[in-house]
Amino acid sequence: MSIFKTKRLATITLVYWFVLLYIIAALVYWFISLQSQNARMSDLLLNELKQEQPDYNEKAAAILEGRRRKTTQYISEGSTFLALILIGAVFVYRATRRQITLSRQQQNFMMAVTHELKTPIAVTRLNLETMQKRRLEEQQQQKLINVTLQEVHRLNSLCNNILLASQLDAGEYKISKNEVNLSELAKKVFNDFKIRNASRELTAEVHDDILVNGEELLLEMLMTNLVENAIKYSPKNAAVNIALFKDAAGIHFIVKDEGPGIAEAERTKIFQKFYRVGNEATRTAKGTGLGLYLSKQIAKDHHAEISVKSNGEKGSVFTVTFKT
Repeated sequence: MSIFKTKRLATITLVYWFVLLYIIAALVYWFISLQSQNARMSDLLLNELKQEQPDYNEKAAAILEGRRRKTTQYISEGSTFLALILIGAVFVYRATRRQITLSRQQQNFMMAVTHELKTPIAVTRLNLETMQKRRLEEQQQQKLINVTLQEVHRLNSLCNNILLASQLDAGEYKISKNEVNLSELAKKVFNDFKIRNASRELTAEVHDDILVNGEELLLEMLMTNLVENAIKYSPKNAAVNIALFKDAAGIHFIVKDEGPGIAEAERTKIFQKFYRVGNEATRTAKGTGLGLYLSKQIAKDHHAEISVKSNGEKGSVFTVTFKT
């Protein structure tokens, strides 16, 4: 966030608290003023009474009772107004903080998207220009082609994530569900990552003939985002394990990694749109904060639940459970 925006935010916050405190102070002032006026009126009425009157005690008691009722009225009305003011202030404060947080996340998202778009485009352009200007051996050409295809795949995945996120937010995406062979889909996703990440230790344990009712494109995106997330935040020499099986509790798709792990306090936040865990390892890693958000939405649309837990001393375990 720019210095100008930061100063502007600080000024707005200061004005907000000043106005709130002024309203509360004015409410307290008027309560004290009304209570003081009530006491003076009661004292004046008591002074006008003559003690020799036969009904002096009854009239004095009535004046004091009226004073007590007025005091009770002022306290109840003042407390009600104060409670309403404080409740409203809390709602306004929370809404403002949410808006500020969302604005920062959107700004970070735009910066991340710009970087994520420029990198594969630059790599693809450089590789193509290299092959155009230089005569390379077959092995070198294939290496450049593979790298280019990886970057194109990254670019395509990013565009799909952004497009789907916007369509889901606008309620424009219509899911077309059919019977999907989840086993074949998981194997396809695994093989794609295995080819593009030949140096990584990727393993899969996929049971055959597991079927679900859903949209193949979205289910593939769900699996891809979870596997890509595990690879992205794991050391290059760490293993990533994929599993798909069915039991009495349902169908389970599991991705285990050996990355830095996710703090327990962050595990419910990572599925929010644009949210990224605030440690240094995450901030230096590539990403837009859309992958896990979309995974959560896709799982929800397929009547599935997604969860994350610790993978022992290090790493995380993401589990998607489809109800059967």
